[in-house]
Amino acid sequence: MTPTATAPELEELVCFDLYAASRAVTAAYRPILGELGLTYPQYLLLVVLWERDECSIKDLATTLRLDHGTLTPLLRRMESARLLVRARDDVDERSVRVRLAERGAALRPHLEDIQCRIGDALGLTVDEIAILSTLLRTMTAYLLDEATTDQVRTG
Repeated sequence: MTPTATAPELEELVCFDLYAASRAVTAAYRPILGELGLTYPQYLLLVVLWERDECSIKDLATTLRLDHGTLTPLLRRMESARLLVRARDDVDERSVRVRLAERGAALRPHLEDIQCRIGDALGLTVDEIAILSTLLRTMTAYLLDEATTDQVRTG
């Protein structure tokens, strides 16, 4: 008689832990960003622009790991809210560049407060957050590398 495999409990699945943590972190950001009239995806996009001032849509998509179908409506809403400006690249007219508008740049001083409030909400020490970030980045890089390797093998 062979032993039967039992399905793991939901709480035993690392994928569920990641999913639940992601939802909880996003929910923690919601009221803080709501005070500024921002959504979480808008905040992430602004963080990139605060760092770079300007970049192509292609670079934004790569950095944020978003496809163009998700990014384009986000950019459109943010441009309507006067947070950013989109314009054709002077050198390559096929490329569209995105830069901060005055209103988007004016939100930059709130970054430190947002990060402090989220840091407090996480309930982790600075060292624990650093370890967690390193583990998540390592895992993500590995998974993205594996996906690329699989595409090359099957492509």
